[in-house]
Amino acid sequence: MHEQDILSDMFAAALRAADAEAALLPHLPKPPPGRTIVLGAGKAAAAMARAVERHWPEDRPLSGLVITRYGHGVGALKRIAVVEASHPVPDAAGEAAAARILALAQGLSEDDLVLCLISGGGSALLALPAPGLSLADKQGVNRALLKSGAAIDEMNAVRKHLSAIKGGRLAAAAAPARVVTLTISDVPGDDPSVIASGPTVPDPSTLADARGVLAHYRIAVPPAVTARLADPAAETPKPGDAVFRRAETHVVAGPQAALEAAAAVARAAGITPLILGNAIEGEAVEVARVMAGIARQCAAYGQPVRPPCVLLSGGETTVTVRGKGRGGRNAEFLLGLAVALGGAPGIHAIACDTDGIDGTEDNAGAVIGPDTLARAAALGIDPKEALRDNDGYSVFQSLGDLIVTGPTLTNVNDFRAILILEDAGA
Repeated sequence: MHEQDILSDMFAAALRAADAEAALLPHLPKPPPGRTIVLGAGKAAAAMARAVERHWPEDRPLSGLVITRYGHGVGALKRIAVVEASHPVPDAAGEAAAARILALAQGLSEDDLVLCLISGGGSALLALPAPGLSLADKQGVNRALLKSGAAIDEMNAVRKHLSAIKGGRLAAAAAPARVVTLTISDVPGDDPSVIASGPTVPDPSTLADARGVLAHYRIAVPPAVTARLADPAAETPKPGDAVFRRAETHVVAGPQAALEAAAAVARAAGITPLILGNAIEGEAVEVARVMAGIARQCAAYGQPVRPPCVLLSGGETTVTVRGKGRGGRNAEFLLGLAVALGGAPGIHAIACDTDGIDGTEDNAGAVIGPDTLARAAALGIDPKEALRDNDGYSVFQSLGDLIVTGPTLTNVNDFRAILILEDAGA
């Protein structure tokens, strides 16, 4: 089997393990005595809502609204409205839909059920500014955070405290109804308070944490944001708050299951898999250097595993944007990996975002091989210069090595596989 076919098969298996409908069904609650209101946001939200409609009893009340990213819809549903909005920077469509979701959660009774469907991307899609803030305020802060290199939990600590709906506030609005949240995790550690900024779960982060993130990354904010983060009344609901008395959360799919599915494909092909971790964070280029070092050790010494082997990992790297090029964190990781490997023989790799979109581009990710640098040089491309300009997309586009899947309607974060063949140490 061709090296890239093996890598592609492992990525496909990871996506199957994160299929929204298959993951959701075992966790669907029973219909309540009263109404069931489906609310949600994220890149998988439309697929999750479709699964609920397909399997909910036709004679039981069902209505609601979910928000997904542009291009991630599934067409019109019969009982649940689907709105598409902007990600990663929020827009007016997301703001309007989030306001409708908050309104639908209000005025419910103990006999009612709020079924909340949450997946990665929901934080930007649930764009309802807190009182005193404008959408422009939130857009500006969001753009700055995305370029800063801040980790997802740091970004969400800020987002929660600038929102009227995130950080547990949606659950507070829905009380005393029962709130069941089903979530597909795209964050390190599968922490429900971080996934989509936790609209239905207690928020352990504080106003002080949010101020600290902005100070650490030297992000200038409008006066209204400064005032909001200085107001004790703007604090989010915390663990133990009575508003969560009838709220429960279930993570129905996450990065670990995706990595294990890929590992099974590797074993079937006679390749030893080594899962390095499902929650690896850090600058994409720095993570790439570490991964290159481990791959070289495998190739030269058979440690920590002998070739043929594959190093599997998930999580969310970050990119501190300094250049003007194109590309998401997976393109950045792969270009950094190729440079760090320096054309080492027998080592191939794939890195993709499981939602099918690497950053804001049209690709899920890309692949590299031992000939990547030589092929780039033949085209007059300097990979190191491209890396300095954050221009991984352009390099892999020129090489024909982009992986384009389109929206996958799920999201369990990034998938990385480094394949080391038996001739790698030659």
